Amino acid sequence: MNKIITTLFAFISLVSIGQTTRKDVLKSIDDKFDFYASTAQKIWGFAEVGFQEEKSSALLQSVLEEAGFKIEKGVAGMPTAFVATYGQGKPVIGILGEYDALPGVSQEAVPELKPIVGQKAGHACGHHLFGVASAASAIAVKNWLIANKKQGTIRFYGTPAEEGGSGKVYLVRAGLFSDVDAVINWHPDANNSAGMGASLANKSGKFRFYGVASHAAASPERGRSALDGVEAMNDMVNMMREHVPQETRIHYVITRGGEAPNVVPAFAEAYYYVRHPKTQDVKSIWERVVKAAQGAALGTETRMEYEITGGVYNMMPNEPLAKLMDSNLREVGGYTYTEKEKQFAEKIQTSFTGTFPKLESTNEIAPFKLEEPNGSTDVADISWVVPTTGLSTTTWVPGTAAHSWQAVASGGTSIGSKGMIVAAKTMALTAIDLYNSPLVIEQAWKELKKKRGENFVYEALVGDRKPALDYRK
Repeated sequence: MNKIITTLFAFISLVSIGQTTRKDVLKSIDDKFDFYASTAQKIWGFAEVGFQEEKSSALLQSVLEEAGFKIEKGVAGMPTAFVATYGQGKPVIGILGEYDALPGVSQEAVPELKPIVGQKAGHACGHHLFGVASAASAIAVKNWLIANKKQGTIRFYGTPAEEGGSGKVYLVRAGLFSDVDAVINWHPDANNSAGMGASLANKSGKFRFYGVASHAAASPERGRSALDGVEAMNDMVNMMREHVPQETRIHYVITRGGEAPNVVPAFAEAYYYVRHPKTQDVKSIWERVVKAAQGAALGTETRMEYEITGGVYNMMPNEPLAKLMDSNLREVGGYTYTEKEKQFAEKIQTSFTGTFPKLESTNEIAPFKLEEPNGSTDVADISWVVPTTGLSTTTWVPGTAAHSWQAVASGGTSIGSKGMIVAAKTMALTAIDLYNSPLVIEQAWKELKKKRGENFVYEALVGDRKPALDYRK
């Protein structure tokens, strides 16, 4: 299989693509650099969190609608989700776009810590770039289909609330990928890579404890502290860490702990994530976390209820698609800093600890390999029902950690825009290759079916609940 695919890639790279060549496709994206950069910066300024991305979603919809796409709004019970479609027939190629920001990381586009006054969120994961690059690639592919009189469908999925809201899970559950042949996507990062991406399965939820308020000094015996329930739960979960598989990650924050020290808290809440490389292990570990919460409520004489806010599978890497994406990333290549960008990057790097890559790595492509899982993404659920692949490009100063003020700052500059265009070009070429290469799609499906097993039936970790539209409120 690998020999066939390698030969096919070599052939694709040597020939023109009908009436519009690969070079034409890349130039069409470069020619609109300023427009796409400006669009991304508008979304960067909106900085809307999960399921509240009204302006961001509307802007992307307008860009795609003006380019000739048919828009279906508010899909799968999510007001800010949408599907933009052009063309007809097979193959159907899906491109994913995200646009939600993260709370608590407001930051100006400057190389020192400087929150934006009055703004609580920021694009610390670069999703403003994510959505625009994906739209740019979809538009370039649509124009290629027209110019070359090709049959096929290009479909852009506007996917909200990736950060903890599991937006794509509801799209999968609603069957919106049932006719798709392959899905491609990307993510902002501090390096250029198109290896076989991996991720951790993740289940999240909010545990709410209800007690009895009372004067904490005059009549504490009449109160039952909801905060005691939260703290008892946290203590038990922390002891449990010794007795779970070592790859497990459990995180929590106390979102509500009471209003005043002299009032026994009648309500308290903890927000939990459980992660593991395997979906089944996440399910079993989550059940133990729930038991800890139940025990905490029993021991503190409080009442507990919990709400599942999100849940995603582990990523299913797909070698045929990943190798095609890697080949195209190497064709597109990276980029070089201007002197002004270099000065910005050098200043940002003074805020890092430890070692970090040289600035010239923006021009390098990482070796192709199976990545180690670390974070979680709702793209993973799609990868279990449709062959899926992605890439990352250097939209942040090398050495930058995701979910940091440094990531917000870089994403608000031309550094982020340059990396975004690399991603748009790579995805466009990959989609075009798939229209020309039914063999790659066939091999991708063969691998997916083998990995997930003959009896696989998709069951969302969020169960049958409706999207948690208020999880950021």
